[in-house]
Amino acid sequence: MTRVLQVLDGSDGDSAPGELPATISVGPDSVHHLAVDFGRIVAGFVELDIDAPAGTTVELYYREKPFRPGGVTFSDPVTGARYITRGGGETFTAVEINGFRYALVVVHAEDPATVTLGRLEVREHLYPRTGDAYFRSSDPALNALYRAGIRTVELNSFDSYTDCPTREQRAWVGDGVVHQLVDLTTNTDWGLARNYVELGNSPRSDGILPMSVVGDIEAGGGLTIPDWSLSWVHGLYNLYRYEGNLEWVRRHLPTAEQVLRWYLPYVDERGTIADVPEWNLVDWCSIFLSGRSAILTGLWARGLAEFAEMSDTLGLPGAATWARGLHTAAAAGFEDFWDAGRGLYVDHIVDGTRHPAASQLANAAAIISGLAPQHRWAAVVDTITDPRRVVVRSWIGAADGGYDEQKMAAQVSGDIAVDWDVEQETVSAEPFGSYLVHDAVARAGRADKLIDLVRRWETFLVDGYDTFGECWTWGTPVHGWSATPTRDLVAYVLGITPDQRGFTRARIAPRPGPLQEIAGAVPTPHGLLEVRITGGEAQIDSPVPVLLVRADGSEVELGAGSSKVTVR
Repeated sequence: MTRVLQVLDGSDGDSAPGELPATISVGPDSVHHLAVDFGRIVAGFVELDIDAPAGTTVELYYREKPFRPGGVTFSDPVTGARYITRGGGETFTAVEINGFRYALVVVHAEDPATVTLGRLEVREHLYPRTGDAYFRSSDPALNALYRAGIRTVELNSFDSYTDCPTREQRAWVGDGVVHQLVDLTTNTDWGLARNYVELGNSPRSDGILPMSVVGDIEAGGGLTIPDWSLSWVHGLYNLYRYEGNLEWVRRHLPTAEQVLRWYLPYVDERGTIADVPEWNLVDWCSIFLSGRSAILTGLWARGLAEFAEMSDTLGLPGAATWARGLHTAAAAGFEDFWDAGRGLYVDHIVDGTRHPAASQLANAAAIISGLAPQHRWAAVVDTITDPRRVVVRSWIGAADGGYDEQKMAAQVSGDIAVDWDVEQETVSAEPFGSYLVHDAVARAGRADKLIDLVRRWETFLVDGYDTFGECWTWGTPVHGWSATPTRDLVAYVLGITPDQRGFTRARIAPRPGPLQEIAGAVPTPHGLLEVRITGGEAQIDSPVPVLLVRADGSEVELGAGSSKVTVR
């Protein structure tokens, strides 16, 4: 049970503190308001004890942020319940899961009545976490980020991954890839990690996936977010790497091929992706996806490379050759996006003209796809993570913390306003797209940067909130797609990832930077793998052989079991 932190006698957030149980008087001219603060976002079944005459009405309004009269935006959650008492002492128990921090309670009756409001609790109903995986370091702030990412994913783990527990609870096919990565690195139960791919394996007749599954959007058909399907392909590849169940991968691989083939009509004469219809989203930041798109080409090419590897392993050389041929052609055409003067890739080319707008995402896509030559990777990462050149912009974020309807309409019509220096500045990814950026940073051999990069998420951990929000300056305060710091601290800072399919050999490449102590344990199909580092010495306890990669690039092969080794 999650209990109340604070009760305010009134709903405007400025009223005097109160407490529960509370005995109140209501009647035809008297309505009583309480604002109840649970101290953090909670998700589950609300239970309220009440003693009141029959016919008393209790209304509950669930909020993720404090309620201010006149301050409700169209994107705010509008959820709650109404309960009419039978008379005497009784308990209201909600039959649906709600996510919120604040419960506004309104009590009214047609006749004068004395009402006692008692226990108000939330019985959290979340997918179980199992095992003893952990992360800790000598920096308490990083430890808090690790826990916050787990809590963020936990609040979006019911019978499927959801985007947020407060506003929608939809199973978006793109969002879930980050939840999956967090679970694969922190939870010994990988049931939802598989379920994410299983539920998403629901293609339209043309082979592309719905933007959201098992709900109203899929049932309605029609418009989709094509690049969400490319995230799903990556989710399949993640399971291939971590779990290594080839029969399971074989069963889902045809859908991955359908997704990749869906893009073929939009491959231009240079081998890149151009003029893709429907809703191309990728991330909420201000990126350009029209014309020839570096970002969509990169995400598609990542899918091609991953599909080719899985096909080779499954004994499908023809499929692998087909995918690699498209990847090679895309790599040649991708050079058109390169701006040598700035040392980065631009977002798009329209009617043969390379436009100057550039983003972290275009350059991350260039690296994670392998389309950019490897000799450029480190310099590109340094350029796109230079805080003097990176700006935060969103086409639709509003100053009040919600969605800006006018901006949204402008985006749809193409009438967008550019308010940054496209010749000199690079647009930052929002929290979701940042998982791609961090993948690129690590692949470029700059994982040492990630300790500083993940500190940006500390901006969310204020005012009692212990979860990561949807976007940097707006959106819901708990959004599963924002939880990448938890994965990053394990996979890139502590440095534990599969080196061979199914974790039959682990790769440990610690990049602790200034941290004097860092330790953690991660799940594998063969048991927990634990690494404890103090100074330059590491104690490794692994159920599988290990490839240790030191910061200077030197490698050491270790057998399964316990090992002590230098890492710096």
